[in-house]
Amino acid sequence: AAWEQSFKDKPGTIINIASVGGLRTDGGGLGIYNLTKAALIHMTRQLASELGPTRVVGIAPGLVETDFAAVLVDNFGEQLAARMPLKRLGDPQDIANLAAFLASDLASWITGETYVIDGGAGVAAAG
Repeated sequence: AAWEQSFKDKPGTIINIASVGGLRTDGGGLGIYNLTKAALIHMTRQLASELGPTRVVGIAPGLVETDFAAVLVDNFGEQLAARMPLKRLGDPQDIANLAAFLASDLASWITGETYVIDGGAGVAAAG
């Protein structure tokens, strides 16, 4: 109860970083990883319903050029980028820009949502 009250007394914004894998199926052996990201996306919604007026939002990046994704980027990055509408992989700054917006007063009426940021890869895959 004290934990929840602290969010009401001093509201802010909690930003959870998930993955598009939490929203899509994948046959590439990432089942457990994707399952944990889906749980984080659900937790974002649940906490948003419990912690208001503290806002809780999520970001679900696609393939971003990071150390974590280096093997995938090095081996398949150009091919994957070529299939994306924006023709490039994500940069960590792309994610930071979205996080800055979500933490700002410009997003003051947003809570409980998780935003996909994937250069249009999901749109291309669905098309």
